[in-house]
Amino acid sequence: MAGKMAGKTALITGGGRGIGRAIALSFAREGARVAIADLDPQTAQQTAAELPLPGLGLRLDVTQKIQVQETVARVLTEFGHLDVLVNNAGYVTYSTFEECSEETWQLIMDINLKGTFLCSQAVIAHMKERRQGAIINLSSLAAKNGGLAAGPPYAAAKAGVSSLTIGLARYLAPHRVRVNAIAPGVIDTAMTRSPQHDKMATTIPLGEKGQPEDVAHCALFLACEDSRHITGEIIDVNGGLYMD
Repeated sequence: MAGKMAGKTALITGGGRGIGRAIALSFAREGARVAIADLDPQTAQQTAAELPLPGLGLRLDVTQKIQVQETVARVLTEFGHLDVLVNNAGYVTYSTFEECSEETWQLIMDINLKGTFLCSQAVIAHMKERRQGAIINLSSLAAKNGGLAAGPPYAAAKAGVSSLTIGLARYLAPHRVRVNAIAPGVIDTAMTRSPQHDKMATTIPLGEKGQPEDVAHCALFLACEDSRHITGEIIDVNGGLYMD
């Protein structure tokens, strides 16, 4: 199949639904073979079955290092190489500074920040050896505005993802591996269906929530050769909620 991702392979965490699913479908339509890793194996397998090219639907808890390593090894065995990693797996639940429990803080940090680190760490050696590859992290508007609709642990975790993106981009640039991030605003998914997000959506300058496909278009750009000279960037997809 011809396309911007022809001959490429990709691993997308949290790819069973929402933004991850949209990215998987976008990549596959452009010719990529895609492995979808999700904590819910049923959604991973369902989305994999929708792809126009044979894909993989795998269960993965991104907070568990051994599982991450085994998943990357499985993808390499099945596909032979890995060109793109999309660290999309995430979790959010709203809490205030006073009400946030230690357990909630740790869970959100583990899934959003630790998971991004572990998955990136697992592909570094392979991408360095091939002297090519792209890592795309999902940060958030919350990393820039302090988490007005998401709460303190999510904002802190996503700010960590943004910083990790820049550090990893600088580290891997000599090896021709690019690392960038996307910072979505209020995107119409199950994760943002809350009173806090609904209130924020009314202030979007472009007048409506974003769709998962809006983020997928940006991910496709960062994954293919169109962005060959871009690394260390955090791109906003937020309808103008935050402008810099």
